[in-house]
Amino acid sequence: MEDIKCCVVSCDKPLDASYWESQYEAKTTGWDLGKVSPPIQTYVDTIADKNCSILIPGCGNSYEAEYLLEQGFTNLTVIDIAATPVAVLKEKFKNNPNIQIILGDFFEHKGNYDLVLEQTFFCALPPTMRQKYVWKMHQLLADEGILAGLLFNRMFESGPPFGGSKEEYELLFTAAFDFLKMDVSENSIAPRANSELFFELKKNNQVVVNLYEFEGITCNGCMETITKKLTKIDGVLNVSISSNFAELLIVSKNEIAIEVLQDVISYDEKYKIKKINP
Repeated sequence: MEDIKCCVVSCDKPLDASYWESQYEAKTTGWDLGKVSPPIQTYVDTIADKNCSILIPGCGNSYEAEYLLEQGFTNLTVIDIAATPVAVLKEKFKNNPNIQIILGDFFEHKGNYDLVLEQTFFCALPPTMRQKYVWKMHQLLADEGILAGLLFNRMFESGPPFGGSKEEYELLFTAAFDFLKMDVSENSIAPRANSELFFELKKNNQVVVNLYEFEGITCNGCMETITKKLTKIDGVLNVSISSNFAELLIVSKNEIAIEVLQDVISYDEKYKIKKINP
């Protein structure tokens, strides 16, 4: 699995635009296959509507976008935080009106998409951002929108990439999305065989998905207690707290008043909760 390593600078540093730009400048882009990922190519070949709106976040060199355009898709948006791949794509597709190429932060992006394709974006984010990922994806997808692609089904000693498991992903996406598929990929490239999950999730448009800043949690025991208490609130379907205890994702049938949430956690005065606005 060494082919996917990207670090030439300390991974303790922020995984921001400067970090990713340094990877392209140093050509330490081991995650770059040089072609569309076979599982995603197979999936794209099943899509009948060539005019559906598609987003590829953390696109890099975006062979997926190139393949989509070759197949006649007409409404693509790709976004990356690193300037080098974005400049390459803008030059490559400068005369193609069917693709929009954006240099920017995915989490600040606004839009409405029928499909978001996931290819090495989730695994490039610090695990502390996974609740934020679910929140943002739910925002960006149309009511019948689909999130599909690949997730690692293994752990790494360090990252990026950062791994995970099917069980973790199921807990993370529960209620915010309906699970259409999440199985071991059958046609991954050889170095990643049996270590990737192909997933297809449909946005649950009958729920409210909110993200909150949370202060005061210092251990897993506290996190578990708070999760149980919040889950008991009428209408709450899923509660997920980030691995650094800083953010809280709540999926509910209806909007839950912030006063209700604060009251539930008020048994300890150090616990504070604040809603993050889209």
